[in-house]
Amino acid sequence: MLQGVLSRAPATESPAAAAMKAKRAPASPDEEEEGEGRPARGKRQQLLGLGSAAAAEGPETRGLRLLSLLLRCAEAVAMDQLTEARELLPEIAELASPFGSSPERVAAYFGDALCARVLSSYLGAYSPLALRPLAAAQSRRVAGAFQAYNALSPLVKFSHFTANQAILQALDGEDRLHVIDLDIMQGLQWPGLFHILASRPRKPRSLRITGLGASLDVLEATGRRLADFAASLGLPFEFHPIEGKIGHVADAAALLGPRHRQQQQDEATVVHWMHHCLYDVTGSDLGTVRLLRRLRPKLITIVEQDLGHSGDFLGRFVEALHYYSALFDALGDGAGAAAAESDERHAVERQLLGAEIRNIVAVGGPKRTGEVRVERWGDELRRAGFRPVSLAGSPATQARLLLGMYPWKGYTLVEEEACLKLGWKDLSLLTASAWEPTDAAAATPRRGSQET
Repeated sequence: MLQGVLSRAPATESPAAAAMKAKRAPASPDEEEEGEGRPARGKRQQLLGLGSAAAAEGPETRGLRLLSLLLRCAEAVAMDQLTEARELLPEIAELASPFGSSPERVAAYFGDALCARVLSSYLGAYSPLALRPLAAAQSRRVAGAFQAYNALSPLVKFSHFTANQAILQALDGEDRLHVIDLDIMQGLQWPGLFHILASRPRKPRSLRITGLGASLDVLEATGRRLADFAASLGLPFEFHPIEGKIGHVADAAALLGPRHRQQQQDEATVVHWMHHCLYDVTGSDLGTVRLLRRLRPKLITIVEQDLGHSGDFLGRFVEALHYYSALFDALGDGAGAAAAESDERHAVERQLLGAEIRNIVAVGGPKRTGEVRVERWGDELRRAGFRPVSLAGSPATQARLLLGMYPWKGYTLVEEEACLKLGWKDLSLLTASAWEPTDAAAATPRRGSQET
């Protein structure tokens, strides 16, 4: 596995290795962080130091060779030496396979992404992430892959359970609830919230979800499924679809809707966002921040990938290689030997993880559109007038119970500065956080007031 390969790299630390180590999360809150900052990258002899053990005997030789080839190719791309990069691609393709071991699988997708990057460099065109709605067939494949991901890994469940617990904790005593989901997709998160709300002695008088997405057809299908589920539990429910991106919404009233005014604004509003790199969700990060500042929801829940998108190409490549090596490693442990589980893992890696890798490497990722983008949303929300809400109580307890349901022991959970970090072995993968307005009174506007 590339994770194992990386951990057995030579003692002489290269810039690429230092960049990888900088992303590792401590196994416990008391563990000291290793290193400070990221040293400069770009010296070929230091990069190749990661793969210098390829001559060693044993099962890791193939993984080390793949790692060395990937890093050499990425460095050639970064230096605009496209001929050299192109000459390395066939050897990567020969060694890698989307159906092989963990290092072979992750290398296959990074190799494909590098090939696309080289081609786009020759053409002089870097296409932005697709803004058009997914085709119906592709949308179904992505939905199926997310369901498989939910079954094979705790990452999706962690995102859902942690956010739901934070929402329930913040809305205790509220009987009118409005959830704004910035990227609702299939709405897999919300049946769990519905169950808990329906089990309370006093059910909510009003429950609304506003879901944003790229396809109105997909949004409406999601709304119908959620409405049917809510009806089976006896919950009053409304769904409001918005085709588009949150950063392009000019007026907060479009998100709050007419019902908010009819109920004299005694409705508690929460905003939820689960990050990924499949496509650009916000459209405009700065527009999103401005809108959140005007909305002043009672709570914002965010689940972010611990994967940076700033800096030069080589730095982003090394960081992404380390990150997705951990994800592929975890999926390799999560999927059993049965053919059905192997097929599910392949669907997850091809439809989700492989697509993210291509967007990061070939396109540059959702943060590379030329506009000023937010690198860490926690820092930006603080500047926008929000403060963190601790997830150390019920959300942390539920997350630990969730991890206890899985037989393998590679996952770690760390509480850090009011956030929860879910990792694989020594690498942090996801950070869940919740935020409330610094002025509590601003979260519930006075009767008769209007948002501008």
